[in-house]
Order: sequence, then structure tokens, then C-alpha cells
Amino acid sequence: MGFIKKLGSDTAIYGLSSIIGRFLNYLLVPLYTAKISAASGGYGVITNIYSYTALLLVILTYGMETTLFRFLNKEGENPEKVYPTILTSVGTTALVFVALVLGCLGWIAPAMGYAEHPEYIGVMAIVVGLDAFQAIPFSYLRAKKRPIKFATLKLLFIFLNIGLNLLYFVALPALYPGHESTVGLIYDPSIGYGYAFFLNLVCTGVVTFGFWKEIFGIKWQFDWTLLKRMLGYSWPLLVLGIAGILNQTVDKILFPYIYTASDAHVQLGIYGAAVKIAMIMALITQAFRYAYEPLIFDKSTKEDNNKMQALGMKFFVIFTLAAFLAVMAGIDILKHIISPDYWDGLVVVPIVMIAEIMMGIYFNLSFWYKLTDRTIWGAAISAVGCIMLLLVNFLFVPQYGYMACAWGGVAGYGTAMVVSYLLGQHYMPIKYDIKDIALYVALTAVLYVAGSAFTVESEVIMTIYRSLLLLLFLAVVLKREGLYAKLKARLHRR
Repeated sequence: MGFIKKLGSDTAIYGLSSIIGRFLNYLLVPLYTAKISAASGGYGVITNIYSYTALLLVILTYGMETTLFRFLNKEGENPEKVYPTILTSVGTTALVFVALVLGCLGWIAPAMGYAEHPEYIGVMAIVVGLDAFQAIPFSYLRAKKRPIKFATLKLLFIFLNIGLNLLYFVALPALYPGHESTVGLIYDPSIGYGYAFFLNLVCTGVVTFGFWKEIFGIKWQFDWTLLKRMLGYSWPLLVLGIAGILNQTVDKILFPYIYTASDAHVQLGIYGAAVKIAMIMALITQAFRYAYEPLIFDKSTKEDNNKMQALGMKFFVIFTLAAFLAVMAGIDILKHIISPDYWDGLVVVPIVMIAEIMMGIYFNLSFWYKLTDRTIWGAAISAVGCIMLLLVNFLFVPQYGYMACAWGGVAGYGTAMVVSYLLGQHYMPIKYDIKDIALYVALTAVLYVAGSAFTVESEVIMTIYRSLLLLLFLAVVLKREGLYAKLKARLHRR
């Protein structure tokens, strides 16, 4: 239980920064969807460009986050050289990337369809370069079990970003009429939704200063021989990461190209806004990963590794299924996060959440090739999943639009999940509690169908009804896992 207690406490701290941060960031969704009409396609532009940055971030970190954990705990390696060597490598490649993009902006922006606004591309190139560099100190904080500073810096970005967005999308536009000479010094209404990109750059730059100690307070050492060994470990992770992030973003990157109707950016904006509601699953997966990954790589837990992975998988599935039912119970409330002219996209929410659960399970299944240094298998598995997603998108998006994007995620993650499980049981067998996991999945499916089949016009009644179904799921879990008896005993002692 010590592992579960440690996993739970760290997940709570990492989750606090992720969940509170993402929740606060959700304030930007109603802000953007209220200030940027669906018909304008502006939110589709934001969705599209941020999808590119997510892909570029994976490329510019090239698997070095996981590599940092592996080599800090790998026998025969000098941990004092690992972090500065990785930081130097990633920092250098990020700087080169930014210089190349800014130097070639004249043809990159038109190729992406943003010839009229090349500044969007230039600004986001600098942002993704800084994000890539920051990813290594953030990982170092996790490796050193310093979740408080990690959470503090994450929340600093969120609060600053929200504050500036409220200033530039609400306060200054309201003050501008009649005060053009003064407000106009810091605000230009013609920039419009472009401020979303500029404000991101300001916030990212501020957070960089928070790593003063992790950048200047270390003994700088660069070991080229060590870097070559780490690159040998990380390059399959890069392929894996590219395939993985493509599973999350390629639909939004390709949508304007393969959905040939004139309202492509409008439809993409509706899809992108609806997906935000489903991202509660990504929050749980991310928080779990931040706490779980360092524990699995920790040398001191090596003997109990298989047992921990089996237990971690089971509780991950339980938590994500509960989150799925919770979101569906409150969907009539949560939909107000986005403006009503984006509500047509709500149909994709349960589909995207299922895909996110599969992605989380795949992550939990990924340690067999990371711990056995068979990362090439991870690259291959993720590539297969990505190919499946691409096939679904190219075949069905032209006819079915963003619904095909949502189902493509299920197809891609589902394929990767199944293949990874089968190969993992061959190379590093782990006795997952398949029986209980299957039971909880089946129960969730039955409760979801029950919540969807019975409908009345009252949103209050529907929310209460679906919440009761969620409580039924939790009651079954507490009873079956023996948690109810433990909780009762603890309350009795008090």
C-alpha cells in the first residue's frame, strides 16, 4: 500500500496543478467562444495552430524527458552529467529551430495557409522553442521528487495567461471606444484573436525565469559520448512520441486540407471547442503519468515493479471510468463552458473520452519496452496506431466531418493498446487483473447506455439521474475493492 499511497499523494499534487490549471484554462474556452463566433472560423485557426505546436514540441524534446528518468537511475551512468547534457542538447536544437522558422517565415506561413498572418507562426515558433527547453527542467523537478515547485510554475503560467486574456479580450476592448489614444498604446482591435498567440509568448517567457536555479545553479557538464548513448535510447521514443501526438493532433492539422467544404475552419472550431470538454480524461492521464513514471523507473521499487504496474493499471482504469461517468452526468452543465453556437459538437465528447482512456491504458502498457530498453517496439506500435487513425481520417472525414476525427482516435489508440498488451505479455509478462477491469468497463458501458436511453427535457432531472448512476458505479468499486470496509473502519476509529 506504500506505493499506492505515494502514487496517490504525488498524483494529487501533480493533478492539482494539472486539473486546477486546466480548469482555470477552461475559462479561456467560454471567453474565446463568446468573443470569437463559430462562423468566423477564428477558433478553428487557434485549434489548428496549437495542434502544430503540440507536434513540434514532441519533435524538439525528442524523447529526452523519459531518457532523463532512465539515465538518472541507470547503473554505470554518472547522474551529475545526465541533466546538463540533456539540457544543453535540447536547448541548442530549440534555438536552431526558432532561428530557422524565423528565417524562412516568408514561405512557411503561406504553405500553412497563413500568408496574411505570418506573425502567428513566428510567435508560436518561439513559444514552442521555449516550451521544449522548459520541458527538461520540469522533468528534472519530477525526477527529484519536487512536485510543489513543479505545480507552482505550472499554475503561474495558467493564472498569468488567464489574467492577460481577460485583460485583452474583455477589459481593453470595452475601454477602447472613446479612449483610443490611451488604450490604443497597448491594445489594437485589429489583432483580434491573434492576441491568444502573443499572450502565450509573454506567459511562457515569464515562466522560464522560474528555472533560474535549475539552469544557473547546476554544474554545467556536457558529455558527447553520454549524449550518443542517450540518443540511441531516445530516438525510438521520438518516433513513438511523434506517432502518439499525431494520434492527438493530426486530425486537427489535416482537417482544413481533407474536409474540402468552404466552412472547414468553422467546423474545426466547433470540434475543437467540444473536445475541450472531453479533456478531463487527459488531465487524469497526465497527472497519473507525472506521478507514476518516476516511481516505475525508481531503482528502489524494482523488485515490486510488476505488482505495482498491475495495481496501477487497475486503479487507473477505475478512476478514468468514474471520470467518464462524471462528465456524462454533468454534460448539461459542462456544455455551458462553450458558447451555444458550438454545441453541435457535443456529440463527440463521449467518443473522445473513450479514446483518451485507451491512450492512458496504452501508456500504462508502455513500460515493458521502456524498462527492457526495447523502445523501438514502442515506436512501431505507435506508428501502427497512427496509420490506423490516418486511414480513418482520410477515408471518412470528407463525408462525415469531425465525427470521423473522433472515431479515428478510438481506432488509433485502440489498435496501439491491443498490440502493446499482446507484445508486452510476451517480453515482460504482467498479471493484470483483466477480470475486474473487464467487469468495470462492462458496468460503465451499461450505466452510460442507461443514462443515454432515458431522457427528459429537464436538464436538472437528467443531471441528478446520471449522477445516481455514477454513485452506483462508485458503490460497486468500493464494495468489490474492499475500500468500503476500510473506510468504515477508519471512520469508526475516529
